[in-house]
Amino acid sequence: MASITKIQEEILALSETDYQQLKQWLHELDKDEWDRQIEEDSNAGKLDFLITEALEAEERGTLKNLEDL
Repeated sequence: MASITKIQEEILALSETDYQQLKQWLHELDKDEWDRQIEEDSNAGKLDFLITEALEAEERGTLKNLEDL
């Protein structure tokens, strides 16, 4: 397996087009990981407190419509 230093050197040697493609790929990879983690947390009930907070805000009349933000 390549060392991080070798990978960094290879990245610095990329053409602008290849560098932009790599950045886009890494961005997508991060988004996919974030989505996976959110789904895991949701399935585990770790985000249930958000539902409770929203329902309480709705009862108080302080719930904001996302379209208004």
